[in-house]
Amino acid sequence: MDTKMQNLDLIDLISERHVQLRSITEKLWNNNSTIYISNSEWFIIARIYEKKQPTISYVSKHVDISRQATHKFIKQLEEKGLVEIKNVENNKKEKCIQLTSLGEECYEKNESLKATLEEKIAAKIGAEQLSTLKEILKADWGL
Repeated sequence: MDTKMQNLDLIDLISERHVQLRSITEKLWNNNSTIYISNSEWFIIARIYEKKQPTISYVSKHVDISRQATHKFIKQLEEKGLVEIKNVENNKKEKCIQLTSLGEECYEKNESLKATLEEKIAAKIGAEQLSTLKEILKADWGL
């Protein structure tokens, strides 16, 4: 076991692993693509992908990023050709956002990279252990 992890409590262990995995997935993507996408941008892309055409305010509320920063990231994603911003029908104030075909393609390629990383983890700790870990993380912790 990594000596750095030895004395950490549950919260810090989860946090350390999260940071480690996000760093690995970001590097995997950026080493295999000409389009740089940050972890914050991936969070936003994921919300758009799962909801199809969410409003910008929906995305802002469902990512742990300030509203101002979310708007900045969405603008960057638009400049990269990954999202389109559109007016919402019958609502002049609200705008919706959707992935372009390039944005969907990037999201799906990134999911494949993450699946490959998950396979490596399963090979190291065992498929059953990985499955148990995922079930524990999905469970209602009553918090």
